[in-house]
Amino acid sequence: MRINLFSRLALLAVGLASAASVFAQAKVEGEGFKLAERNLGGPRLGISYVVGNGALSRELKNHGFGRMLSQFGWHFEYQVIPEGGGPQFVIQFVPLISGVEYSKIFPTATLAIGVRLPDGIEFGMGPNVLLSNNPRTALTIAVGKSFNYGGVSIPVNIAVTTNPDGQRISLIFGYAIRGGAKSQW
Repeated sequence: MRINLFSRLALLAVGLASAASVFAQAKVEGEGFKLAERNLGGPRLGISYVVGNGALSRELKNHGFGRMLSQFGWHFEYQVIPEGGGPQFVIQFVPLISGVEYSKIFPTATLAIGVRLPDGIEFGMGPNVLLSNNPRTALTIAVGKSFNYGGVSIPVNIAVTTNPDGQRISLIFGYAIRGGAKSQW
């Protein structure tokens, strides 16, 4: 009876270990996924309009700027893309030079974190820094769409940048040539 009980316990242990191993493998395979990384940088240009009569509007006027400002710069973008499709997770850094039409410039920079859906609709938000005589930070919220033509991405975005000193509404567009996936996880 001892051998029979021992055999049954050993068989039960082997069976449970096999079931756990199969379950663990199935769980890993079920959760397994691959992600591609892609860098999608390129030039950006646009216009910004300063809304209202807040401190920002007054400062720009005092320094010879109008309410409408040109924007020129570069867009640095890092994407993580699920291999099976779905939304792309995007981190963007956009430094811009503003106001060249007034023979003066002031730089701005925005770091945005967002999502781009498979149809190209995108949205994101993040901090903005405006470097003027009185440097200030703000929050930028942007929406837009990326149009793709033969490997060239053409994003068009509307952004609202706000803080207690004033608001800016910007229309920014540009292009980027899509490169292949850098790596997969």
